[in-house]
Amino acid sequence: MSAPRRILVVGGGVTAWSAAAALKRRVPMLDVAILPVAPPHDALADRIASTLPSILGFHGDLGIGLEDAVLRTGSAYRLGTRFRGWHGAEGEAGDYLHAYGPHGRAIDGVSFPLLWARAALLGAVAPFEAFSAAAVMARSGRFVLPHGEGPLAEHGFGLALDLPHYTAMLSAFCRHVGVRIETGDLAGVRRAADGGLEAVLRADGSRLTADLYLDCTGPAARLHGALDVPREDWRRWLPCDRLVLASPAPGELPAAEIVEAEAMGWRWAGALQSGRVFVGAGGMLDGEPIAFQSGASLEPWKDNVVAIGDAAVSIEPLEWSNLHLAHSAIDRVIAMLPAGLPHPLEQAEYNRQSLAEARRVRDFVLLHYVTSRRTGEFWQDIASTEPPESLAHTLRLFRERGRLPFYEEETFDRDSWLAVLFGQGVRPRHADALADSVSPDQALHAMDRHRAHLAAVIAPLPAPAAFRAAQSRHLHERA
Repeated sequence: MSAPRRILVVGGGVTAWSAAAALKRRVPMLDVAILPVAPPHDALADRIASTLPSILGFHGDLGIGLEDAVLRTGSAYRLGTRFRGWHGAEGEAGDYLHAYGPHGRAIDGVSFPLLWARAALLGAVAPFEAFSAAAVMARSGRFVLPHGEGPLAEHGFGLALDLPHYTAMLSAFCRHVGVRIETGDLAGVRRAADGGLEAVLRADGSRLTADLYLDCTGPAARLHGALDVPREDWRRWLPCDRLVLASPAPGELPAAEIVEAEAMGWRWAGALQSGRVFVGAGGMLDGEPIAFQSGASLEPWKDNVVAIGDAAVSIEPLEWSNLHLAHSAIDRVIAMLPAGLPHPLEQAEYNRQSLAEARRVRDFVLLHYVTSRRTGEFWQDIASTEPPESLAHTLRLFRERGRLPFYEEETFDRDSWLAVLFGQGVRPRHADALADSVSPDQALHAMDRHRAHLAAVIAPLPAPAAFRAAQSRHLHERA
């Protein structure tokens, strides 16, 4: 059998349009069609506006630049997330930033985090975030794109999407690159005699057939769900199961969401979206709650159906990984497109990688809870639950000498893990011997110089809204 030629994407949110656009753009010989059914209200990958820096790479593969993704859609830049009240007892201010990109610079060849951890053990030292260009910009209300070779060359940033306009942009992009747009309502599926799907059924009785189906219909998994695939339940670790979304009042565009811990969950405020995440059994809050259950499919690729987005994995939006996991799955499908009938080994490898990635995202989100010292039944229950072994191993290793294990399919890099661990007040018991080649005084002097240089470089930068306005004026002048 030849490679799949006909692919049908079912879904009408950001996830589905992203999948159709990427498949057609990167594998032009494919016949890619989309049945754009309305995204359900509980599809978090389609509804959470904040995204990780990885979205820029996804755009880059499609040839979508910042002009289309940000300026023409009314989206915004974001440098990280500011956490309040997470690491201390309830009522304590506890405030730190998880910003994207590197923190500090190596000193005489010694890794900066090792020197910072030793300085923290020895006494007072500026917060870890004080050595991150992205964090200093976010604290100062400044923004600029990475450029040059100095301290502003490597900071990371994600996007806060204006979802209606962004989805419209992706839809237009799909039409531009040749994705076929089908119409009609999804009525169901017809199973094939040998497993998988034979066809997707529309409400008017017509059928759509393909070699491979991508299910982007949200948690209901209206295609993939027909295959009876088991699911891994994460609710014993991540008990929050309700979400309320809101639109913030127009105003200045903060470059970092503020995420504040509460008695039964947390709330956030960002540039284009705000919301609350909580345990439904603890009582309802104002607004229309969206129910969700944290967990992942054990076989997101089953026969000729691949579940993407919330059809494959659902997790609370702390750290904004929902759309990232969908993008990663799309990239993985493209990289592993079978040469003929999907071989069981190829499907197994796809599923292994997907689950490994989802579990490490789960670990990173759970890290915020298990390292908290907040009081209250909700927080104490999570803290007393034995974490997954992968996270327990990470914490054991880090608490010894500040080292981190290597895992495949890691979404959050070493700087992100350290930003949260140090921000949550977790410290290694011992300094790493590698730090001994730089004296404590020499290290502190170098740190002070680096902080002063960052402050001097960042102070004159524009506010995020002013930076975006200047970009828009430049775009208008070129048109």
